[in-house]
This record gives sequence, structure tokens and C-alpha cells, in this order.
Amino acid sequence: MNIQELYSIFLNHPTICTDTRSIKSGCLFFALKGDNFNGNKFAKQALEQGAAYAIVDEQEFGEFKNCILVQNVLETLQDLAKHHRSQLTIPIIGITGTNGKTTTKELINSVLSQNYKTYATQGNLNNHIGVPLTLLAVTSEIEIAIVEMGANHQQEIEFLCSISQPTHGLITNVGKAHLEGFGGFQGVKIAKGELYTYLANHQGITFLNQDNSHLLEMANGRQAQSTINYGRSEFNYVFGEILNTAPYILIKWARGNGDSENEVHQASTNLTGTYNFENILAAITIGCFFKLTPNEINHGLKSYLPSNNRSQITITEKNTLICDYYNANPSSVQVALDNLATIEAANKVLILGDMFELGDEAAAEHAEIVSKAQSFQLSKRLFIGAEFYKLKTASDSFYQSTAEAFEALKNDPITDATILIKGSRGMKLETLVALL
Repeated sequence: MNIQELYSIFLNHPTICTDTRSIKSGCLFFALKGDNFNGNKFAKQALEQGAAYAIVDEQEFGEFKNCILVQNVLETLQDLAKHHRSQLTIPIIGITGTNGKTTTKELINSVLSQNYKTYATQGNLNNHIGVPLTLLAVTSEIEIAIVEMGANHQQEIEFLCSISQPTHGLITNVGKAHLEGFGGFQGVKIAKGELYTYLANHQGITFLNQDNSHLLEMANGRQAQSTINYGRSEFNYVFGEILNTAPYILIKWARGNGDSENEVHQASTNLTGTYNFENILAAITIGCFFKLTPNEINHGLKSYLPSNNRSQITITEKNTLICDYYNANPSSVQVALDNLATIEAANKVLILGDMFELGDEAAAEHAEIVSKAQSFQLSKRLFIGAEFYKLKTASDSFYQSTAEAFEALKNDPITDATILIKGSRGMKLETLVALL
């Protein structure tokens, strides 16, 4: 069966499922494979649960009624998404970057949805499976789609762009993450810059943070054709500055390009962390570009309530928590520490978990973080994980695992504090929140 034939089936059954635990009646079940599972083995079950068809790539499972045998299920899913994308004539905004991708995506979606029917990547479905699923969820009613693209090796963004074919794009920033896969920081810049390359080669529009020297270098090196700039200077398309950060970010902003007639606006948010300023400004810029009013933009910003453990403030009976433990890398930890230093609180506590996927640079990067953390005046510092434990000193608390830290916090609870919790997802620092 070719893609056009499969697409005809998809138009009649436009819901995609890849997990029998979430089968919807009349869906198409794609029997994906992984290191520890084989979706082909669940094809019959998916059909029994209500799937209209199951797409499989092993002959023995292709004999069931309503099973469609293809050469490779994953590649078929990607090809179907690419074909569906080619039928769409709406703006597709592609977003990548080391930090802030999901927050920026959510802010942009919240802003644009004030005046458009939008669809954005759900959660963090931003890889070679998630991006196709995102595109296939874009219906004919959608007017603008926002597609988040993640990567941990070279040419991954290039591949995701070939599927999503963005008309507009944004790189939030570049930093030290997935260094093992990228081959160092220069590798990060090359890989993330693949979005700029795609936009430059396809007459796309690039939204560019003029205050970020790395992004400027990357954009200039790729000769981007159409660039919309934002930053702190009034000579940008949109400019702004932070007015307050306690506890949430309040900014002022205006349309720029040197026009003194432009009105200055204030926007309040439910985000903490000065590092989110550039994410907020990006959303404002895109809102202005798509001709939203200042009131619509400000309402969209205020409407976004973080609930994904990214820059999320949680007030418990005992403490005020800055929950930022969805993920961590040296760049995001550095700015989180800087932000903690600016917060006015009498009792500030730091809980840091190991940063993963740093390869040969893991020891040096963890040592740098410990050194920086110890330079701040904090009531208590807790470092958790094998890498941090190698750097154990008498002045702070070091634990080899999150479970060990959990037991210590049970015996010596923290109260009346403002606590930053930051670490890689695999550290499972959320298990500590019950004690805080």
C-alpha cells in the first residue's frame, strides 16, 4: 500500500494510536517497535479494542483482518505525517533550542489562541515519533500549528524539519546539553542551527533574539532571508525589559524599530525565573507578527499556568518550592542558580540532582556547578546523585541517590524556606516534594 492510499484511509480515520492502553474507537493503530517492545504483537488486541486498522511490519501479524502490512511502521508513520503536512497551507511555527522549548511553545500557543484556532505539540512529543504524531493531529480547522522539535544528535532537527516543513521558526537558545550525542557545544550549535538552515532554504521567517550572540552568529552564518528581531533594544521589532520578579515575572514591552510613538505595555505572567524573560518576549513578538492586539497578547501570557515542573512555583504547608526538575543541563542549572540568587527570601535552600548525557565533560560540568552554588549565600545545599557525590565536601549535604536524600529529609525536615529543586528527569526529584 502506498502513502496516498494509506492517506485516504487516514482521512476517514484521522485518530492515530500507538499504545493499546489508549485505543480510541475507529483509530489507526501503528505497531511501533522499541528496544523492549514490539507493537506488532498487540495489533490483534488493538483491533479487538476498536481500532479500525492496524499498521504492522511483520508478515505473521499482517494476516489478521484490517491489518495493513508495510515495510517499516515508523517510516510509514513519518511518511504519512509528511504527506499530511504537504496538504496543509497554514503557518507552521517550528521551535527548538537547548532550554525553554516547551515553555516558549506553551506561551506562544496561549497567545495565538486568543485569536486563532491553534494546535501545539502535546507535552514533550518532540522527537522522531512525537513530531509526526503532532502533525497528524492537525485538523482542517486549525489555523496555526506550533511544533516543538528536540534533538540529541546531529541532523535530527534537519530530519524533523523535512517532515514538519516549518514556515516560521525560533531557536530559544543554545547551551550545554546532550553533549555526549552532539560532540560538544559547537556540535549543539550546528545541530540546533539546522532549523535556521531549513528556513533560509525555504523562504521561511526566523524569529531571532538579538541579545544572544550565539544565535546571531548561527543566523548570520546561514544567511537567513527574513528575520524578525526581538530583544532589549528599541531598534528591534519588539523590545522589552523586566520590571519585577517577585514572585512572578512582570515585564514592559513595546513595538520597536526606533518608533518613539509606539505605546509601552505591561504584561504579567505566572512564571518565575529571569531566564524566562526571553521566552516571554518571543511569544509577544510572534503575537505582534500575527497581528494580535496588545490586550490579546497580555491576556494570553497571563493565561498560561505552568504545570509541567518547569519554572513552576508550588506553595506547600511548609515551604515555597521552585519546581524546575523536569530536566537539567549545565546551562539551565547556571541560570536557575542566578535566578535563585536574585530572589528575596530569608531562608533559601538548593536541591540539585545530577545532570545526565554529558559524556566526558560530566565531571568538569558538575564541579563547576558545585563551585557556583557554593559561592551563593544559601541556608542549605543538597547535592544528589553519583556525579555530585564524587565532589563531596563537609560544608554541604551530598547524597548518592534520591532515595538516600529522601530518608535524610524525613529525619531532618526543611521548613519556612524557598527551595529550588533542579535535576535531570531520571533523578526523580519529584519524590522529594511530599516531604517539602
